[in-house]
Amino acid sequence: MTVETITPKRRFRSNPRGRELDTAELAALRQLVGDERDQPSLRRRDLLIEHLHAIQDAHGYLSMASLRALATYMNLPMAAIYETATFYAHFDVVHDDQAPPPEVTVRVCDSLSCQLAGAATLKSELEAGADPEAVRVLRAPCMGRCETAPVVEVGHHHLLFATAEGVEAVVDTGHFHPETIVWQRLADYRSEGGFGLFTDCREGRVTVEALMDTLERSNLRGLGGAGFPTFKKWYFVRQEPGPRYCAINADEGEPGTFKDRYYMERSPHRFLEGALVSAWAVEACALYIYLRDEYPGLHRVLHEAIAELEAAGLVPPGYIVLRRGAGAYICGEESAMIESLEGKPGKPRHRPPFVAQKGLFNRPTLVNNVETVYWIPLICEKGADWFAGHGRHGRQGLRSFSLSGRVRRPGVHLAPAGITLNELIEEYGGGMAEGHRLAGYLPGGASGGILPASKADIPLDFDTLQEVGCFIGSAAIIVLSDRDDLKAVATNLLAFFADESCGQCTPCRVGTEKMLTLLERDEWRVEELERLSQVMMDASICGLGQAAPNPVLGLLKDFRGELAAQNVIVKG
Repeated sequence: MTVETITPKRRFRSNPRGRELDTAELAALRQLVGDERDQPSLRRRDLLIEHLHAIQDAHGYLSMASLRALATYMNLPMAAIYETATFYAHFDVVHDDQAPPPEVTVRVCDSLSCQLAGAATLKSELEAGADPEAVRVLRAPCMGRCETAPVVEVGHHHLLFATAEGVEAVVDTGHFHPETIVWQRLADYRSEGGFGLFTDCREGRVTVEALMDTLERSNLRGLGGAGFPTFKKWYFVRQEPGPRYCAINADEGEPGTFKDRYYMERSPHRFLEGALVSAWAVEACALYIYLRDEYPGLHRVLHEAIAELEAAGLVPPGYIVLRRGAGAYICGEESAMIESLEGKPGKPRHRPPFVAQKGLFNRPTLVNNVETVYWIPLICEKGADWFAGHGRHGRQGLRSFSLSGRVRRPGVHLAPAGITLNELIEEYGGGMAEGHRLAGYLPGGASGGILPASKADIPLDFDTLQEVGCFIGSAAIIVLSDRDDLKAVATNLLAFFADESCGQCTPCRVGTEKMLTLLERDEWRVEELERLSQVMMDASICGLGQAAPNPVLGLLKDFRGELAAQNVIVKG
């Protein structure tokens, strides 16, 4: 009998799976961000997005070779690097079989305010006049400059009140008018008593309990949209064992919102003092500021302001950590922001636990909005009654309204809480734009719903709009007129939500796309839209999917006659 010898198959590969590392890319990366062999802290996962920004800023895009080098550099799986890089809109990932993007990228904001100002026509004109091998023209979500619509970004420079001729001149010459931000320096702020509160807190002249009592009496609430009482948020975080963190959410991506940029640009040190007082109140071991990437000029301002604080000895070096977002509206949700700060895709977490219990690096974290902390030094200086004493129609406090759309004077307007839209337009907005008559308005940006002109006398504040199916959110007011296409308004808003959904949960990921498809039809079926809306509101993980149907439901409820006049058939 012949015995056949069977040679066993090799169980191990001689080379690892996947593409091989380009050692030149790794050497270039070390030259760019530092040598991780000498500084192991550069490998921290929470630095991943910062490293991606550094590569993108240096080369204009992210090649697969650079991502493989970064995976080796950080000792992370290539899948983790790729997943994070492709999640964010501002990172251009170029695969091995693709050509790099053109040298110049022009982004045209297509938020509702910019659409009303002619952004779609502007984009078409720019596309028609551009050499596709040298310039690419892309749409982009809200850039936080709605008062100067339409807005265009060339490279990382913004052009306000943009025209095709102006953009083309910038592209052809490469000359920009630098973004000029006139801000109050530390010496000037301190000469007015600035950082007196922070010093009193640190030296024991002001107690946490006294400060919380002042904030409670002032009725200061979270001004990022949720409206949760500030003192209560501090209290809940303080109940958790340390170490704790404080994170300031400066990722105001809600279409129509630009108030946080307004305050940080003018008085960054007042904002920083309020943030530091908040961090002190919860005994935070570090203060993180998450700033949206659409604010490059403001990034420079805050970087310099933080350096001033460190040089003056008011904070130890590295205590304040400034981080850039990368183009993701979802990161305005606090747990998604925490994920992004940790160097991951910004996907909201399931709750509980809440971020006050397990937030940044799995530790208790206080998350506050920019404007919320901005008011803290002023409230303590002028007294709780000063802040609470403002208000109309039975409401208390002040509101910073980001007003845009069909008004004569768009901009940030500080007004009494509870002011009505009619009062806001006439007293602060200069009236309606010439030739336009009020038809409706969005009281809280894209997610806050939409109301008709007949409901323009409702007090604008927390807790006053729920009975009409809306909420004030971050007080982003977009004014519509009788000359605006309501179907185009609806599709603009739903296209935004569909594009910005993180994709984690099916009701939001599929629901926003489905609703957009239904709205693009000439006939809107009420039962179908309402059923889909209910599923999204009941089953979505976070506020994006839950709030996305709000403007559609508002149109179905209050604008049927106007829709019919614009040849939209509403059945049911």
